Formats: sequence, C-alpha cells, structure tokens
Amino acid sequence: MKAIPNYITTSRILLSIVLLIVKPLSLSFYLIYLACGFSDVIDGYIARKLGGTSKFGAKLDSIADLIMLTVLLILLYPIINPSRGNILWIISVASIRLLSILVALMKYKTFVILHTYGNKITGLTLFIVPLLIPYIDTGTLVNITLLIATISAFEELIIQITSKKLQLNRPSIFKA
Repeated sequence: MKAIPNYITTSRILLSIVLLIVKPLSLSFYLIYLACGFSDVIDGYIARKLGGTSKFGAKLDSIADLIMLTVLLILLYPIINPSRGNILWIISVASIRLLSILVALMKYKTFVILHTYGNKITGLTLFIVPLLIPYIDTGTLVNITLLIATISAFEELIIQITSKKLQLNRPSIFKA
C-alpha cells in the first residue's frame, strides 16, 4: 500500500512521455496533461495519508516534475516562441536551479529540490500556462511565469546555502 504514491508518480513520468506523441493543445493533450497534474497533487496526499512518505518518493516526485517540465518545454517552445531575452532568462533560472542542486549535492551528498511554497507556486503557474495559452498573450504568460520562477529559484538557493541541515519540506526562506 505504501508504494501506491510512487506508482502514481511513475505514471506521471510515463504520461509525460506520452505527451510527446500527441498534438500539443489538442483534446488528447489536455486530457493527458490534466491526468499528469492530478497525479502530481494526489501522490503526496496519498503518501501522507498512508504514512508512506520517503526520501525516495520525494526524489521521484522531483524527477517526475523535471521530466514533465522538459516535455512541456519541448512541446510548447514552438507555440510560445520566446524572445531572446526570455530564452536568456530561462537559462538564468535553470542555472540558479542547477547551482542550488549542486550546493545540496556538495553539502548533503544527495540530489534534492526543496518543496517550498515558492516552488509549489512556480509549479502551479507552470501547470496553468498551457491551459491559458489559447486565451492570454504568450509573452505575458512567459514573463509572469519567469518572474515567479526567478524568485523561487533564488529563494531555494539561499536556503541551500544558509541551511545547516537538509530540510526537504522547508516552506520558505522566512520559516525554518
């Protein structure tokens, strides 16, 4: 029973890969995409309810999120068609995230992405973007998302640099 959340997370990885073979922003895309989003919400909830939270499950969830984000970037890049400035901004945010991961690797000898409020808000924003593409200017969506992601990335980096011990579920820089 305690493995159920990890199976749900694994399903998100597989469904993310399936997104690569469907037409972006089609009905099939949105159905699979919503299933991915639902699995992202429900896996942690079920893990907590079953008493099955684990370091492995947290890492698997982060890996599933990274895979889904990568798939979305591949699929939506041609649709969003970001400016050069936004591409540099995306690279900057990714670099800050990578630096945070490297700091954690050096300090704690493990791969980790924190579950801060900022990261959750960034994830929610990233999840909403494909749903809003048909209705809101993509440049505006990209700028808002990148601003939120930048703040969140800096927050995680500061937490990783200043923390004396690993705190996977630290909610923010303002709360220990």
